[in-house]
This record gives sequence, C-alpha cells and structure tokens, in this order.
Amino acid sequence: MQRKPTAVENISRALRESAGERALLARIRARTRPGAGGEVTLGMGDDCALLRLRPGEELAVTTDLSIDGRHFRLPWHPPESVGHRTLARGLSDLAAMGARPVAAFLSLGLPAEMVQHRGARSAQRTWVDRFLDGFLALAQTCGVPLAGGDLAESPVVVADIVLAGAVMRGKALLRSGARPGDALYVTGALGGAAAGLRRLEELAGMRARQRATTTHLKIPKKLEAELEAHFYPQPRVAQGLALVRRGLASAAIDLSDGLSTDLDHLCEESAMAAEVEAAALPVAAGATLEEALDGGEDYELLFAAAPQARVPCILNGVPVTRIGRVLRRRPGRPRVTLIDESGPRALTARGWEHFS
Repeated sequence: MQRKPTAVENISRALRESAGERALLARIRARTRPGAGGEVTLGMGDDCALLRLRPGEELAVTTDLSIDGRHFRLPWHPPESVGHRTLARGLSDLAAMGARPVAAFLSLGLPAEMVQHRGARSAQRTWVDRFLDGFLALAQTCGVPLAGGDLAESPVVVADIVLAGAVMRGKALLRSGARPGDALYVTGALGGAAAGLRRLEELAGMRARQRATTTHLKIPKKLEAELEAHFYPQPRVAQGLALVRRGLASAAIDLSDGLSTDLDHLCEESAMAAEVEAAALPVAAGATLEEALDGGEDYELLFAAAPQARVPCILNGVPVTRIGRVLRRRPGRPRVTLIDESGPRALTARGWEHFS
C-alpha cells in the first residue's frame, strides 16, 4: 500500500510545482500554528476565519497600512524590521484600548521577485521569508495567531494588518475619558524611534556622498543598539492590559504620531486641555527634546489617571513617568501647554499627519 504523504511533504511538493500565490500561501501556513486554537476556532484555509470571544467581552478591531517609501524604505529597513513594525502598529492600537490580542490578518502586495526562488538562488531566503521572521517572532511574543489575510502581486510593497482583540464589556480605555485634575503618564522613553530614523538618514547621506554601488544600507555593528527603537519598537500590550485590570487609567492613546499630536488628539476627544513639563519627559538616549515631542513611532502609551490613583513607577517591567496634568478647557488657553525653562508656551501638534 502506498504511503500517504505528510502535510509537510505536500507543502514541499507545492513549492516545487509552483512559485505563485498558492506556494507563498503554503509557505506562510507552514510557519503558523496548525489548525485553530484559543479564540480562533477556524483559521487559514477557508473564506473567513471564525472567532469566539469569552463571555462578557467586546471585540476590538484595528487596521494599519504600511507602504514602501512612506512607512519604511526597502534600501534602509531589513525585511525582519518591516515585518515586526507592520504588526507592532496594530498591536499598539490594541494596547491603547487595553485589549487582549486575539487574531491577526495580514494582507501583502509584493513584486514577484520578492516571493520567488529562482535558479541558483533557490537556496537563499526571499524578502518575504525574512519579513515573516520578524512578523511571526513578535506575534509569538504577544500570543496572537495569524488567522488569515490576502496576497496580491503589486509594483510596490504594501503590508496591511488587521487585528482583532478582546476587552471586557464597558472597560475599554478611550481617548474621551480624561477629566480635569487627572495626571498624565507615559510608558518607556520617547524619541528613540525618531533618533534612529535620523541616524539612518545620516548613514544614507554618507553612502550617497561616497557613491556606494549597493542600494541597500549596511548597518555598522556599533549602530545596531541606536537603531533598535526604530527597527523593533515594542508595543505595550501587557501594560495596557494591566491598566484595565487594575483600573488605573481614565483615558489612553498610543504614541504613534508623536506626543504633541497624540496628546492633542486625547484632549480633543475628551474636550480638555493639558500641560506638560519638559523637564519630566523621559527622553530616550541619543534623542532630542523635539524628537521626544514630535517624533512618533515609539508606540509607548500615553494615559490619564485620576489624582488619587496609585500609578506604579514600573508597570509590568516598563518604567512609567508622570509628565503633566489635564486641565479644564478655557477661552484663550492652548489645548496643550509645554512648560520649560523659559516658562509656559503653546505646544503645537507637529507629529506625523498624512496629507498635511
């Protein structure tokens, strides 16, 4: 009797027979959890995934788009970093709501040469294989399964992430919950991602002046630590969950666009004003105050808490710093005020904004 091929052998045969969409899908499925598990009762393989939440939970859904030349640059960013950052963007949104990650859905638009093994190069790993290394490593760390997505050939690299999360009904952290007198806190350090991008730009400029023949930046070993916050930002999922579990925060937002812009968003949604003390800001090593205020992509949490709340200085292993307070809106008062050594001044939102 002929032996029935194993699942791995079937996948290997598919890879030999095809270099197209189905082969890539087979490669992705081979690297993810077999079957369903947890809240994912049906994963990849059908037209839809099926999710089942726990009793008393609400579904939180977020989506983020990453495009070559806008959110990353192929010559600058290692594929592992692009994969990590793609997932980190969505996980940070869930963290800001205090939601537990349930499932991830990844859609990729890729040029064919980033997918296919060709001739003598067949032993080399493709760009998309390395992208998945970064994506799946973070997914495993945060306990979120890849439950589906879409694939398409595209002249430009596009990665779209959809994340489903769960939060206890009525307990989600919103931008609209801040009240006068609340204290403002941030997790971690600010400006590290922007400082890393600045270093990348300096390195690219130096290579251009040297008329380097390769189009891809080679990152010197001594710069790897400085670029870590930019290449591999850490979404604060555990900290967001702790804020909800301990009832500490009245409002929250993730710092994806920069403190000046995201605090402005929080104040707008809460119909409040705020003041921030420049000297209190936890500026990342190597970053400037401007980068801490406007840089973005740190994916830290900014949250408000009632004055009587006992907010710890370390939350699930990450430092928490009090940076200011929430104020009542008044005519003539700036929405956000920065207090530095020269006194109070209006803090203009100068973080990231598309189409501006």
